[in-house]
Amino acid sequence: MTAVTAPLVPARRLAPTAGLRHTATLAWRSLVQIKHNPMELLDLSIQPVMFVLLFTYVFGGAISGSPGEYLTFALPGIIVQNAFFATMTTGFGLNTDLTKGVFDRLRSLPIARWAPLAGRILADTVKQAWSVALLIGVGMILGFRLGNGVLGLVAAFALLLGFSLAAAWIAVLVGVLVDEPDKVQIFGFTVIFPLTFTSNAFVPTETMPGWLQAWVEVNPVTILADALRGLLVGGPVAAPVVQTLAWAVVIAAIFAPLAVRGLRRRL
Repeated sequence: MTAVTAPLVPARRLAPTAGLRHTATLAWRSLVQIKHNPMELLDLSIQPVMFVLLFTYVFGGAISGSPGEYLTFALPGIIVQNAFFATMTTGFGLNTDLTKGVFDRLRSLPIARWAPLAGRILADTVKQAWSVALLIGVGMILGFRLGNGVLGLVAAFALLLGFSLAAAWIAVLVGVLVDEPDKVQIFGFTVIFPLTFTSNAFVPTETMPGWLQAWVEVNPVTILADALRGLLVGGPVAAPVVQTLAWAVVIAAIFAPLAVRGLRRRL
């Protein structure tokens, strides 16, 4: 017996608008899946709220003297930590699609080659926005107040989502390199936990040992947390925002080409 291989059909050139439609459709597919897997939305909702409540009422009095003062300091840091963990869902979902053959099926369709990956990232950005809005809403119920009004809030949202898009390329790279979705989560806990806890996301830098402060000051989590504090509460804005954008450019420049190359090899 001889195997019969279907001839490859040359890919048609697609207009950019068609690629955008395909991206939106695949992003909607990822969002609709939440209806069948509500635990995914719970992970983006319950866990962040738990962090806010536990950190505020367990550590608030010991670190800042009162839960209210600590909430003002820590909420931007909790938002940053949650954003880093949320980027791992991109790698997890991408790896799941790869291992289950979803990408192979999509490649047989007359759609833009970049649409499946772009759709995944777009959908996870929407989930990220939901999680941030939830954290700020819960924080305001607990007593958090915006120091720079709606404009500062919008700027903080834009900065955080922009940085998250850059950081998502790290998750994409991990997602295409590992052979199981669970390994993406292992990477997240192994790398992100130390990264966030060796920053000023939860405690002031000056309370740490001198040798650790040198790292904390250049840690991208610290810089992004300072930028969000400046935009949401008040304080220095220009320097941390510029440094955050610089970190985003560097991360995207390094990991985006590696992730795309890894995805092409995986496919």
